[in-house]
Amino acid sequence: MGNISILKPILLVFLLFLLPHISIGNSTPSYIPVDNIVLNCGSAGNTTDMDKRMWIGDMDRSKFAPIEEHNQKSATSEAQSPDSSLETVPYMTARLSYSQFTYVFPVTSGPKFVRLYFYADSYSGYDGSLAFFTVEANSKFTLLRNFSASILANYLGGSKRLSKEFCINVEEDQKLNLTFIPTPSTASSRFFAFINGIEIVSMPTYLYYSSPENPSPPYVGQNVPFSIDNSRALEMILRLNMGGDWISPKNDTGMFRKWSQGSPYLLINATNPREPNLMLKYSAIPNYTAPDDVYRSAITMGPSITWNLHSNLTWGLPVDPGFNYLVRLHFCEIEPTITMAGERPFIIYIDNKTAEGTADVIMWSGGRDTPVYQDYVVMIQKTGVDQDKSTLFIALHPGKATNAIYDAILNGVEVFKLSDNNNNLAGPNHAGTLLPSPPSAQQPASTSNSRKTRFIAIGTGVGLFLALLTLACCVVVWKLRTSKRYSSYYPASKCWFWSDRNKGKSTRTKASSLPDELCRQFSLEEIKTATHDFDEGLVIGVGGFGKVYKGFVDDGPMTVAIKRLNPESKQGAKEFWKEIEMLSQLRHVHLVSLIGYCNDEREMILVYDYMSNGTLREHLYDTDKDSLPWIQRLEICIGAARGLNYLHTGVKHPIIHRDVKSTNILLDENCVAKVSDFGLSKEGQDDKAVSTMVKGTFGYLDPDYARRRQLTEKSDVYSFGVVLFEVLCARKALNPKLEEEQWNLANWARKCIDKGTLGEIIDPNLTGKIAPECFKVYADIAESCVRDQGSQRPTMNDVMDKLTFALERQKEADAVKEKVNPDGKETYTEVLSFHVSDTTETRRSNNIFSGHMSESDSGTWLTTNNTGMTYPSLDSDTVRCEDVFTDTSNVSKA
Repeated sequence: MGNISILKPILLVFLLFLLPHISIGNSTPSYIPVDNIVLNCGSAGNTTDMDKRMWIGDMDRSKFAPIEEHNQKSATSEAQSPDSSLETVPYMTARLSYSQFTYVFPVTSGPKFVRLYFYADSYSGYDGSLAFFTVEANSKFTLLRNFSASILANYLGGSKRLSKEFCINVEEDQKLNLTFIPTPSTASSRFFAFINGIEIVSMPTYLYYSSPENPSPPYVGQNVPFSIDNSRALEMILRLNMGGDWISPKNDTGMFRKWSQGSPYLLINATNPREPNLMLKYSAIPNYTAPDDVYRSAITMGPSITWNLHSNLTWGLPVDPGFNYLVRLHFCEIEPTITMAGERPFIIYIDNKTAEGTADVIMWSGGRDTPVYQDYVVMIQKTGVDQDKSTLFIALHPGKATNAIYDAILNGVEVFKLSDNNNNLAGPNHAGTLLPSPPSAQQPASTSNSRKTRFIAIGTGVGLFLALLTLACCVVVWKLRTSKRYSSYYPASKCWFWSDRNKGKSTRTKASSLPDELCRQFSLEEIKTATHDFDEGLVIGVGGFGKVYKGFVDDGPMTVAIKRLNPESKQGAKEFWKEIEMLSQLRHVHLVSLIGYCNDEREMILVYDYMSNGTLREHLYDTDKDSLPWIQRLEICIGAARGLNYLHTGVKHPIIHRDVKSTNILLDENCVAKVSDFGLSKEGQDDKAVSTMVKGTFGYLDPDYARRRQLTEKSDVYSFGVVLFEVLCARKALNPKLEEEQWNLANWARKCIDKGTLGEIIDPNLTGKIAPECFKVYADIAESCVRDQGSQRPTMNDVMDKLTFALERQKEADAVKEKVNPDGKETYTEVLSFHVSDTTETRRSNNIFSGHMSESDSGTWLTTNNTGMTYPSLDSDTVRCEDVFTDTSNVSKA
């Protein structure tokens, strides 16, 4: 009996250890972390967040008070612009300092989650725009470098609340030190570091790190395993619940991880099976790996007779180039019809490389309703010196097997950046942002003296060369003085620009390769005069590369729009010269005209015709402007289509705009449409696709281009199709505030077309204003523009012609209505409906405009009509995710 009594507690402990691995249930057991520290920086006492979690302050002799350097006292302050609409802890108070400070956390050994919380705001005595700093862990890992919460918040275009999550291993008898180091200040700016909240949470030893018992994940494309040992640090990039809603930290498995929705990153349409009450069987992985809700929903291709081996599920995820990434894919077979291995085989591609040739969830897990995950490591190469962002593509393709369905499934994704050989996790700063100048003037005296010595030695060695060079320069200058001009060559634009030697005056600048076009170079003094020294009251728009001002040049008679790229920034130069190069060559009534530029004192400024009626988007939604009449909307669309058609067909080599959207269609005083913003434009090749890095704006991005990275004019056609639906429905291209199936406007419009309910989602201001015969032509061309495959889309010339025909049909119907009721307004009471099979009106338009055969980028097809066929509903799910693609600007008037 004594032995039995001794065994009871041992058996109990054994069962408690074993139970989580074999549990069957619908509630997720919690992992209990040994270390669970949440620090509300800059506060005193304890405070509670919305999840009832207690945060401790770092003031009043707190054991977590920071250690300051050289007695340089840090400060505490509350945010100057607090947002109390959401959670305030730990965001509304901060620890700030112009000098280095360190937090020391006494923790147990093992891997830890380290979460840093920032509120991008100004604080008492501290200008938020001057917060640039580096964060290091244990003087070993660089977590952030030259980090600016203000820049990141503006770049993301969302909340001021930001967080960063890292995984760091703490060795035996070691503490966890987090050091905040302000970027060295310049003569004109004093930079500081700050932090609002710090969270330290233990994790299971081998949750993300390689286990001695389990094989290391495969290195995709290398055919070797990649060991993630605990000498590395990790940064969490994305943690996604692919088929379900976001999961709050309190609903995680005890480690307080937040799971976001995966649908914004899905590039094509898909099905979303859910089993909210499913009893899960944890026999393959521990039950703390992910919350149950991750495995109770999924993304699949779904039943469709149009699926085949060429169909796929594809996601585009934002990452920094030049790093290895751990990609964890979570799976659980939840559909009742799939019960055996081999019934749903598929192929996994990561970064366009085969990661898994034969993927089978039931084969991995051992049965249905059983969660499992697969890990892979992939290197995201940096393809260019200035590349600061890249896209990690994950694609699932159906496999081919006997009695198998063409389908694939995914439940969740986690992506972690792995520290490099220098223990660095800090990626490049975002493009188009104002960053501090390098502290070259702050060199130590010894460094300065050594450099001076070297310069003297070098100067002696090259003296003779300089003498000869000076003689040559004298000859050149003498010749240039005869014309009072000097020249500069700009490689990005491949043009020579000629500038007057007289300080403070503008000149007519001429590209030698463009003898018939003039581009005026303004001095910075002229620009400052035109904008009243960049008066904030003259700001008419703000975009990704800076502000746009209304300006008055030549002493007032000419009104212009002046786009100023952020001063002192080297970012954006490529787009700056691309815009000059493009618009110096192009002249068309429906393209915005570039008047000139300024490139003085590290400023990069573009000067355009002033478009007094702003952007097309400003007249469609989220505005207090009067609604545009339907006729005028059609005329604007036709004008924009003509401008794009000129780019595609009116120049020697086609030009692909690559960022067509409603904010890049500007309206002059007569509401004439002009296409603008050529910073992302690319010169195409006749009848050939151009391989290039994916750029554009989610919501308008061509899914075919996103998948294949093959750019053609049809990519502009897709984007313009989204604009056509914006014009018809007065809805954003992407709006996550709506129900999930309505987020993507193009996707939602296609679904409504399938159901014959497109007329129900048009702009209420257009109710009774659109003639049914016009509506059918317009809906047909819009639908054909946003088809998944570029070869299925019309040319921009066809779009232009059919829109013109739609306008004629509207005017004809209005004329008939006016004859019947000459004193009344035209009102159409017919129900507006459209199906792809509705081709009567389009046939008539084709007979008038396009009755011929045309060559497309994928073969010959008849431009008279390509409707009536069944195509899979595959469209880009287009949330704006700036970390993935470059959104050049949301300029209001440029």
